[in-house]
Order: sequence, then C-alpha cells, then structure tokens
Amino acid sequence: MEGKSYQRFPRVKIREMRHDYLKFELRDTDASVANALRRVMIAELPTVAIDLVEIEINSSVLNDEFIAHRLGLIPLTSNRAMSMRFSRDCDACDGDCHKELLSSDHTVVPVDFSDASGYEASEQRGIIIVKLRRGQELRLRAIARKGIGKDHAKWSPAATVTFMYEPDICINEEMMDTLSLEEKAAWVDSSPTKVFEIDPNTGKVVVVDPEAYTYDDEVIKKAEAMGKPGLVDITAKEDSFIFTVESTGAIKASQLLLNAIEILKQKLDAVRLSEDTVEADDQFGELGAHMRGG
Repeated sequence: MEGKSYQRFPRVKIREMRHDYLKFELRDTDASVANALRRVMIAELPTVAIDLVEIEINSSVLNDEFIAHRLGLIPLTSNRAMSMRFSRDCDACDGDCHKELLSSDHTVVPVDFSDASGYEASEQRGIIIVKLRRGQELRLRAIARKGIGKDHAKWSPAATVTFMYEPDICINEEMMDTLSLEEKAAWVDSSPTKVFEIDPNTGKVVVVDPEAYTYDDEVIKKAEAMGKPGLVDITAKEDSFIFTVESTGAIKASQLLLNAIEILKQKLDAVRLSEDTVEADDQFGELGAHMRGG
C-alpha cells in the first residue's frame, strides 16, 4: 500500500545480568535482526588475544605449539578494544608497533585477585597454562593483537549466544474441564519440561513457565492421543525473542550487547551509504568495501 511504513523500533529489556551472563528480551523486530545481532556478538566484536608467541626456553612436558595454542585461547581483558586500531590498519609502524606489558605493572593482576593483601581464599586459581616440576623452565614472549571471531575463535568474546521465539500458550479451558484429574496429570507429565502444573486449590491446569517449552509438540501429541485435539494452542511470537548470552570474560556480558548494537549500526550505515562509494570508504574504511563485496 502506498505510503505505508514498515519501519520498526526494536526494544530491549534486560531480565538478568551478571558479569559474564546476560538474559534479555528483544521485541518489535523480526528474526533477521535477531540473528544478525547474534552473529555480530559471536563473530564481529573485537577483542585482544595473544596472536604470536616467541618461546625462548621450554623444558616442560608440553611442546611449543601446544603452549602457544593454550595462550591464544586465554581471554584477555578487552574493554578498550573497540577504540584500538587493528595492526593491519596502522600505517606508521607497518603493523609492528607494540607496547610492553610486564607482570611488575600494578595493573597486571590475576583474574581472582581481590586486594593488595593477597589472593582470595578459593580453589579457583585462574587458568593453568602448564605445570612445571623442579628443574623445568619456561621463558617466552607473547604478542597480543586486536581481532574478531570471524578470523579466529580466540577473538570471540562470546562463549554462548542463543535466542528463542517467545512461546504463546493458550489452553482450551472448556475442553480441559472435561478431563478427569488423572487425565490432566498424565497430560501435564507428557511435557519433557515443567511448563504446566495442576493448581492444588482449583484443580485447573495452569502455565507456570512458558519459556521452558522447547517446541517439542509432546503435549499436542498427547492431547490428540487422548482424543482431545485443540486442547492447547502453542504458537511462537514472531516479533519477540529471548536471548541468553555468556561471555568468555574478555568483556562484560552487558558491554558485549552494547558493542554488538554499535557494530550492527555501523554495518547498516555502510549499507545506506553504499551508493556513494567514496563517502562510504571515507567514513567506514575497510568495512564499507567489505559490505560492497570488495
């Protein structure tokens, strides 16, 4: 229809947030935007990770390649990665500039360090790189660079990013009332997850956790087997999604979401300006060329 607008204004509502965990709702949008946000969080957010290891002495039981691989997968704090340059974009030093970071620096502390008095009294001691016996030695120099998960998994800040359609569950109360208490219990138990339960006061079947539903259709099949098709109607809300995000620890889970939205906005702006290639290259550089397939 002429003049009709399809513009949407997605909304985000945080449900649960911890340092390395985030659960939120994304509403008033479609699956394309939800999946784009998920893919950006997994593969396109920049972090800092060890990319080059120069081993001088290694008399441990692990070979050099094994240790280098383990070092690369250790999450490094990357709160400032968004404002850093990629080494390939540094014209002044041909990608070889660096800043020394020593263990004697007061800003370098173990992940479980609490205060100046010492370590926290817990069994968690961070990530073990290698165990050395008496007489064994390991001396190396590690170079960390900015990168994205699309290039290598070690740069991905997300351990897990999943989303599901929010289910809309409607029980046919009139048909449910024709069932006996034993039949109701059998129907409720047919669900692999605890989505329904019987109210002990009224004897009615109620929905206790709609998000526990896994779209397995078991309760629908059970209703049909009982001769009660249409006992429950379960549909997915096509404009409402529930995200679960777990961070590796390189950045906070909340910052992971904010950075992903910023990257997604930049990519959409690059598409909007793709007709003017000069302007796109000036503003977005390599990203603009990438969006045009260059």
